[in-house]
Amino acid sequence: MLGEAEAPLKPRLYCGRDLVEGELHPLGLGLAAIFTARCPLAAGVNEDACALIPYDEESGVIVVADGCGGLPGGERASEIAVSAIRATVRAAAKAGTELRGAVLDGIERANQQVSALGIGAGTTLAIAELSKNRVRTYHVGDSQIMIVGQMGKVKLTTMSHSPVGYALESGLIGEKEAMMHAERHLVSNLIGMPTMRIEVGPSIELSPKDTVIVASDGLFDNMSMSEIADTCRKGQLLAIAGDLREIVHGRMLEERAGILGKPDDLTFVAYRRRITVG
Repeated sequence: MLGEAEAPLKPRLYCGRDLVEGELHPLGLGLAAIFTARCPLAAGVNEDACALIPYDEESGVIVVADGCGGLPGGERASEIAVSAIRATVRAAAKAGTELRGAVLDGIERANQQVSALGIGAGTTLAIAELSKNRVRTYHVGDSQIMIVGQMGKVKLTTMSHSPVGYALESGLIGEKEAMMHAERHLVSNLIGMPTMRIEVGPSIELSPKDTVIVASDGLFDNMSMSEIADTCRKGQLLAIAGDLREIVHGRMLEERAGILGKPDDLTFVAYRRRITVG
């Protein structure tokens, strides 16, 4: 049962949190399974942040931000980013203005606020805008978004804003080489940069059993797209979240031949439309 189903319009922010297992909550016309935790090999704080932010009963946004560990204030930057999106989406909901504009305004506000810290902080940002039965993606950095069909077909993958991501997109290297590349930690586009740019995807209609994944690179650096897609086509959302967490943390903790685990904070949200009858 969903203990919060009676209050579907309540935003949920997870900043510096460590969940033991996934949580399931309503958002728009679907359900979202969310998991976030710091690197299992680290003693510090979880620098990822994420949020489920409703716009109305049929629409909302999923947000994942990965504060850059190599820069100061990573956890503060990610919290600022998701809080900025919450503020602009909630304001748009009250004013009745469009959700797309609210998301773009929130990203710009996040960039201004993180830059204003004046300490060189930065964070990635990945957003899925859910409007009835459609989804549109927005992202800055190497946190990514996938859409996986019922049979495991990858319908959409956003491109990582990084030298390795660009090389993969252009075909210069393969996915396995990209996952094991020595410079896969470098990111070329961040919230907090004066040159920050927003990549906006097309509006895509979701089929009833499509799964939308919004995640930090803790997921994508430890599982291939085909592995994630194969996991998403099996079972219910909470079971999928548990499988993803178990596989990724297993690889972070145990290096095996041919499989390189990259220890990192891990945050992801898996979303599906509810299936209605009649």
